[in-house]
Amino acid sequence: MYRRLVAAIVLVWAIGFLWFAVALPSPAGDARTDAIIVLTGGTGRIDRALDLLRRRQAPQLLVSGVDPEVRAVDFLAEYTVSPELLHCCVTLGRDAYDTESNAIEAGDWVRSRKAKTVRLVTSDWHMRRAALEFEREMPKGVVVMRDAVATQPSLRILFLEYHKWLARLATNLWKAT
Repeated sequence: MYRRLVAAIVLVWAIGFLWFAVALPSPAGDARTDAIIVLTGGTGRIDRALDLLRRRQAPQLLVSGVDPEVRAVDFLAEYTVSPELLHCCVTLGRDAYDTESNAIEAGDWVRSRKAKTVRLVTSDWHMRRAALEFEREMPKGVVVMRDAVATQPSLRILFLEYHKWLARLATNLWKAT
């Protein structure tokens, strides 16, 4: 009996990991939203968000998790952003240091701007866990569109992220009971 239970758990874990690794989230379409939120830490994320902003897919952008030592002028140079675009439409969020604090920072920012629809931009391998955090922290009624940046994650990244995602799922289920 014990062996069968362990075998069933391992099988469910393995099938779940296979699904997690093979069916990564994809980029969203061109629907407009009230705001874009991009999480720092991955190649192509900020570029994707700035491209969406420049194409007027949303009027404002929060870059969540910017290192406190990064100056606005550094950001302008790194991403070829005009001072006018930065001043009118980009908020450099400096309070977040991990995915959970990204969601808290973003929730506060969305509330202050009364946005009803937001586009979440992060890496494909990170999207599922980030979306869980965001769903918990967004004000009621806010729709979060998932816009994953395609990457080539290593098996190690997928393995670690799968377990972080499972832990977050378990935590959310525990809190819901």
